[in-house]
Amino acid sequence: MAVSKSANTYNRQNWETADFPILCQTCLGENPYIRMIKEKYGRECKICQRPFTVFRWCPGPKARYKKTEVCQTCSKLKNICQTCLFDLEYGLPVQVRDAALQLKDDVPKSDVNKEYYTQNAERELANTDGTTPGGKLGKSQAASDLLMKLARTAPYYKRNRAHICSFWVKGECKRGEECPYRHETPTDPNDPLAKQNMKDRYYGVDDPVAEKLMRRAKNMPQLDKPDDRTITTLHIRGLDGVVTERDLRDHFYQYGEIRSINMVMRQNCAFVCFTTRAAAEKAADSSFNALILKGLRLRVMWGRAQGQSSSEDYSAASAPVSLTPVPGLPGVLPPPPPGTSMPPLPPGIPPPPPGGMAPPGGMAPPGAMMPPPPPGAHFHHPPPPHMYGGMPPHMPPPPFAGAHYPSMDPHRMGARS
Repeated sequence: MAVSKSANTYNRQNWETADFPILCQTCLGENPYIRMIKEKYGRECKICQRPFTVFRWCPGPKARYKKTEVCQTCSKLKNICQTCLFDLEYGLPVQVRDAALQLKDDVPKSDVNKEYYTQNAERELANTDGTTPGGKLGKSQAASDLLMKLARTAPYYKRNRAHICSFWVKGECKRGEECPYRHETPTDPNDPLAKQNMKDRYYGVDDPVAEKLMRRAKNMPQLDKPDDRTITTLHIRGLDGVVTERDLRDHFYQYGEIRSINMVMRQNCAFVCFTTRAAAEKAADSSFNALILKGLRLRVMWGRAQGQSSSEDYSAASAPVSLTPVPGLPGVLPPPPPGTSMPPLPPGIPPPPPGGMAPPGGMAPPGAMMPPPPPGAHFHHPPPPHMYGGMPPHMPPPPFAGAHYPSMDPHRMGARS
């Protein structure tokens, strides 16, 4: 008997009613207080074509309205969200999850067999508490390493963004910032991600999102083992002040005896030291890109030898540091031409630096003060005033170069306007 709402004959006993939808955290939104619109028998299920209760809501600000697409029976059979059709536990497409768990889809696709299969599935789900999936998924094995590496631990609210404004694409949108749609360039129509089918995602066949994740899993980096066999320490990052020492100990004790666990809360990391190298290698291979504690994906790396880290720190500290030159300071004088004899310097004047020369005539460099004459010295002529830091009266003061502000110019201090 037909169960479609548009058919001439109705079997209303198979129509589905519900009080609340089955949604993932991403589709539900970040706002804990949302208002849903409930429509009893509002649409047909996109998989089994049975009328079901449709829910519609806005997941957050600047987001588009979302609604349920499949009935709850189809959702429970695959343990998926009624809106995005992603797995509720791992946040992955059905194709990726079934490939990791080695499950084969046995849901019929013809109308008659689908109706019979759905009725038997509802009878089985009625005997459960409603928290476990039905079908082969409920009897599957534990999560594999592939699922733990690809699982999404945090909601991805970017998926709830509004659609692209078609008027803006044509250059005709006049609402500006008040437009509820996105003003962005649409994706390439030849992109495989632009061609997504809801039935292909449900049955796990030719899903472009799943194929992209499978390629990412093949290209994932591997954790290289250090050549030093004395290293038995793992470096754990991403604790965020939530994961405690007890949580780390409860997870890593299964791989071998733990010597110590050092928590560095300032840097949100920890060091787990094992007694044997074999236990550390087993823990690193099992936990790399697959360690999730308290909803946080932790990063596992090998520790470094203490001598190696100290030598690297010393080489980094002893590296030459390039300093920015200070504007306004005099540069180094060029070296004298070959064959030039240097006059003797007065007492108290340091020798010139290598590569440069002192001012000719024993004069002090600009800004330097000459030492006082020794006792008993006599001059036939009075010493010039510029020998002791002054300037000749007939010479104008040199321009002050390099002043960033007028108040830094010493020639303008105390000047009257």
